[in-house]
Parts: sequence; C-alpha cells; structure tokens
Amino acid sequence: MLPDAASAGAGGPGGLGRNRISASAEIVAVVGTAGVTRLPVLSSQVPLILRRTPEAVYVVGGAAGPIGGDELALRISVGAGAFLRVRTAAASIALPGPDGLESVFLVTIEVAAEARLEYLPEPVVLSAGARHATIIRATVAEGGSLLLRDEVLLGRHGEAGGASRTELRVSYAGRPLLRQSLEVSGADSADLGPAVLAGHRGAGTLLHVGPDLGSAPGPDLGSAPGPDLGSAPGPDLGSDLGSRAAGLGDSATAGSDAPTVAVMRLAGPGILVTALAEDAVTLRRRLSLA
Repeated sequence: MLPDAASAGAGGPGGLGRNRISASAEIVAVVGTAGVTRLPVLSSQVPLILRRTPEAVYVVGGAAGPIGGDELALRISVGAGAFLRVRTAAASIALPGPDGLESVFLVTIEVAAEARLEYLPEPVVLSAGARHATIIRATVAEGGSLLLRDEVLLGRHGEAGGASRTELRVSYAGRPLLRQSLEVSGADSADLGPAVLAGHRGAGTLLHVGPDLGSAPGPDLGSAPGPDLGSAPGPDLGSDLGSRAAGLGDSATAGSDAPTVAVMRLAGPGILVTALAEDAVTLRRRLSLA
C-alpha cells in the first residue's frame, strides 16, 4: 500500500528518503450549470504535474523517472454526467534506483452513472535494470463509460529492458468485470519466448467498458482530439471498436506472420483488446485496430 504522499520527510515531496519519492495527484470532474464539465479539484505534486488543455487534462512529468523506490498515485473521479479525458504529455521512462527497489504507480478511477472517462497515457518504457509496477483499479457505475489504455515497452533503443508488473482490476455496476495481470522482463528468455511476448518488446491493452458498444462509428481511438472540457460532453467512447470487434469475433490477427492482436468481449458491457508489437507506433496501431 502506498504511504500517505502528504507526509513530509527529508527526501522528495513524499519524504521517503534521499533516493525515493512519494507523490500523488487528483482530478475531480463534475457537471456544473448548463451541463458544463468543471474540475473543482486539480491537485498536483511533483513529479505528477497536471495541466488542463481544451482537449484533455495532461499529466506532465516534473522530474525524471519513475525511479526505483518511487511511489506515485493518481486518483481520478468523474461525477454523474461529466466527461473527462486524461493523457500524458510523453512516455514515461522507468529507471533503476540505487537500492534495486521497484517503483510503483497506482491509478485509482471512479466513474459515476452517465459519466465518461478516457484514460489514455503514453507508454511506460522500462530501461535496463529498472523494476516498475503499474496498478490500475477502476470502479464504473452502471451506465458509466471508461476507455482505458495501458502500454509497456521493454527497453530504449538497443536495451534489453527491465522488469514490468501490471495489474488491472475493473468493476462495473458493483460486480467484478476484469482482473488481469502481466509480469515480463527483458532479461528473461522465457518472457520473450512464444508463451508470452513471442519475441516482441511491446505489450498493451485497450479496454472499453460501458453500455455504448457496437453503435455508430466513433473516433479514432487514442488519436482524435477531445472536446473542450468546459463545453460539450465527450464522444461515443469506443463505438468504432465495438463495431469492429463484432465483425472480428473473439480473436483477431494483425498481419500474416503471427497473431499479435486479440479482441475479447467481457462478461458484461466491455471489450478488451490486447496486442504485441516490436515498437510503440505499431503497438498503438494494433490496439486501435487501424
């Protein structure tokens, strides 16, 4: 469990010590007068700096990392009827710490009824020797919608890459919808083998949860600009994904060499896309079913 990021100490913002940082950020979106989405809470703490733009709220890295031993937390709450898109300004590069500890990024999401959230961060790149965990816990009320992307790349150019641990726990309408985890390491030949990454260095997921699946074509997932957060509600999240998945069935392939994309309908209003690729551009394209 992450310590309270507000407890000050001798080191960074969270006071874990000279070589470790604990920090948190929070976004709360609600509907104000005339149906306009407002952000009454936009709280930042270095290195998690939040910046609002007309299309999204961006998480901007205020320092290098995450570095081994860092404990970071982001909380996102979207009230009934509100729309919010959250993105990151750039990829995160996980770096090894001097103590060999794992860095942790905990994302907690709450989406109310008739609310819509797009959480679309850029990839996490695991540098050689790094150990990093991304833990996402999402609760979506009945009638709410969530579009969520998670991507990891093992190593920068020419690197074998470090170790990644990802956990995704999603509940819808008070019931468990998805429990998924993946642990891979660029230094483990078994992880790089056919049972896990099949020689690829990138893995990602795109999850859409909500009642609006399989309707009219929607936006280009992950690339289309969003609405002004202070004006109209967001687009029909993931509808294009739903219509394509209906045609693909339970699994799909991208390219003729080997299966690299799988599309699975969940036991509830949800679709999960998983993909493998050798680079970030191809991974994003495969997740978007482009």
